[in-house]
Amino acid sequence: MRIDAHHHLWDLSAVHYPWLMARGVTRFFGDPTPIQRDYLLPEFRRDAAGFDGSVHIQVGAEDGLAEARWIQSVADANPDWPMVQVAFCDLTGDDLGTRLDALQALPSLRGVRQIVGRAPGEDAVTGTNALLADPRFVAGLREAGVRGLSFDLQLIPELYADMARVLEAAPDTKVALCHAGSPHDRTAAGIAAWARDLRRLADLPQVTCKLSGLGMFDHDWTTETIRPIVETCLDLFGPDRCMFGSNFPVDSLYSDYATLLAAHEEIVPEEMKPQVFGGTAGALYDFG
Repeated sequence: MRIDAHHHLWDLSAVHYPWLMARGVTRFFGDPTPIQRDYLLPEFRRDAAGFDGSVHIQVGAEDGLAEARWIQSVADANPDWPMVQVAFCDLTGDDLGTRLDALQALPSLRGVRQIVGRAPGEDAVTGTNALLADPRFVAGLREAGVRGLSFDLQLIPELYADMARVLEAAPDTKVALCHAGSPHDRTAAGIAAWARDLRRLADLPQVTCKLSGLGMFDHDWTTETIRPIVETCLDLFGPDRCMFGSNFPVDSLYSDYATLLAAHEEIVPEEMKPQVFGGTAGALYDFG
């Protein structure tokens, strides 16, 4: 079974996404204008031709539970397309148990995400990095693990060491590292530093790495510019802990799906492809 381990859907009439409604605002990943429209499952399935299922990742809805319930309705209406989801949950909230109970009432739920870091500039404004020093965050990660939920982790290399210490305090929580850990400095020195620091997370057995979102910091990427990132992840994590994700439609800003997939397929050795393009995601997100 081939699984896209990281994508988004949105129906702008069903769920409110403040960032998608903000016109003329350039984000760390570029100008979102071309994707400020509905992106629904039929279009995604056309893009992801050759895949058999997918993992939907929350994407900044005003109401995370409303988004999760909408995704559940999409999954229910399309039983021929196996789709599970990772929903937003504030792990520091006083009502964490109640929120997780509501999310776990949804059969498609497999994990939660709360972004720790997007990019240095935006992080300085949002303050999301402060999660790392919040004891409630560690407690929330542990609670997610106790409930059998995974945690999708998005952060930048500058935070790896601190995040590793947090994860060491929640060793039973499975973690999916989004976007290869967001290596935003694509100079030779930047990639070397990212690869060195990434080992801190790779040494934690509960962490799996997503080969996704590599265009967000390199809009003119080519197979050769992403090769060092993909190969480093495969080397540090191994194929059983690496999985492909398209990050569509965000990465459609820089490439069509077929080109993105072909680049990853060219880099990933043949013997690793069954795991990277399906097996790893199937196991982590419990496709059955």
